[in-house]
Amino acid sequence: MHPDPPFQTAEVAVKFRGFPDHALRRLLAIRQLIFETAAETPGVGTVVETLKWGQPAYLTVKPKSGSTIRLGLSKRGDTAIFAHCQTTIISDFQTLFPNDFVYQANRAVHLPEDTGLPADQLRLLIRSALTYHMPK
Repeated sequence: MHPDPPFQTAEVAVKFRGFPDHALRRLLAIRQLIFETAAETPGVGTVVETLKWGQPAYLTVKPKSGSTIRLGLSKRGDTAIFAHCQTTIISDFQTLFPNDFVYQANRAVHLPEDTGLPADQLRLLIRSALTYHMPK
């Protein structure tokens, strides 16, 4: 695992500091997976970290190979990864792992606190978001 990259904006750093401790550890681990997956995936290029809809968001800019993914908490307080609801990112992931996660329609994958973070599976989700607009 690589060292955590510094936050790209003060606003994102403040947002992370506002998460409860139990969620913060998980969200930072997922954030790390995003940057690692981007670095090891050909064609992804630069990933920008910003806030969208009040949540830490990750998007590709050079080239625009992917769709934005966001990190946050579900309404129940679970750690969650959100994708644009007009993409097939979540539904494609749910097809691969129908019973392994809690899903919120085609919007989010919830990761309840009492479950581990399955890094290999989450890398697939992250990679599909980061490469969503690349030719298949």
